[in-house]
Amino acid sequence: MPIASFSKLARFSDACGAEIPRWMRRKFESFGDDTESIRAFGLDVVTELCQRLIERGAPGLHFYSMNQARLTLELCRRLGR
Repeated sequence: MPIASFSKLARFSDACGAEIPRWMRRKFESFGDDTESIRAFGLDVVTELCQRLIERGAPGLHFYSMNQARLTLELCRRLGR
């Protein structure tokens, strides 16, 4: 899932019972309302996670774009897809 907003990420994770790692939560909180920094950091984190999945043999990826097509397209570009 592309990360466009920390508050949306937190709501989504709470709704499905997933926890946001403490290091990631602290980093997001350090950005305050700086939307561009949140998106940039989110893209970096999700790109790295996707690369690890692909390297470990994941047959494909499925993204919940949450109406954030631009971020999803950027993730695909970074992954060479």
